[in-house]
Amino acid sequence: MNAVRIGGRVPALTPFSRSDPIPPDLSFERAWQGTICGIDEAGRGPLAGPVVAAAVILPEDLPTVLLTQLDDSKRLSAGKRSRLYQTIRQTARVGVGLAAVDEIDRFNILQATFLAMRRALDQLHRDGRGAVDGALIDGNQPPPLPCPVRCIVRGDSLSLSIAAASVVAKVTRDRLMAELAAACPGYGWERNAGYGTAEHRQALRRLGPTPHHRKSFAPVADLFDSL
Repeated sequence: MNAVRIGGRVPALTPFSRSDPIPPDLSFERAWQGTICGIDEAGRGPLAGPVVAAAVILPEDLPTVLLTQLDDSKRLSAGKRSRLYQTIRQTARVGVGLAAVDEIDRFNILQATFLAMRRALDQLHRDGRGAVDGALIDGNQPPPLPCPVRCIVRGDSLSLSIAAASVVAKVTRDRLMAELAAACPGYGWERNAGYGTAEHRQALRRLGPTPHHRKSFAPVADLFDSL
């Protein structure tokens, strides 16, 4: 299956932002020469669990369901995300990487996110189907990757490749947090994915922090300091 790879070169490290809501498409991918992936993360803000990144190269013969239904994962229902995840996995090249809680606490969340993105790209390269010529990144901060990058603010609602990466990262992380919830019941991670909801904060005060909590994040840091 061929990857998206047509068009002329665009400048690397040039953030792009657009405020008007439009459906995501392949305009950014097609403006760049070579094999282009979209990269996005899930889990920068939670109080617990890893940060997960995904790198996705969509096929040229894009399934209609992806062309018409892919969007920023936060705009999609859990059921639709799950169905799109399955289609992406079946039709696209996908790499997933994560940075663990101890890496988040050691390096800070931004650097840990960059580490997860690099690991996702590395996994993509290991599939034996060719190198990536450029990466489209959601946000305005370029990670240090071994290929040219272009940052796109709100990229998960503008680029289909980034939207696909956002779905893969979100579904992967939600499933990881559901597994951790079974091992550490009481915090509601199967519902809140480790975010600082009222339920989660109340459980922190009642049960205390776990090894899966981020010690560098308030209010978790205060609880660890009081132990």
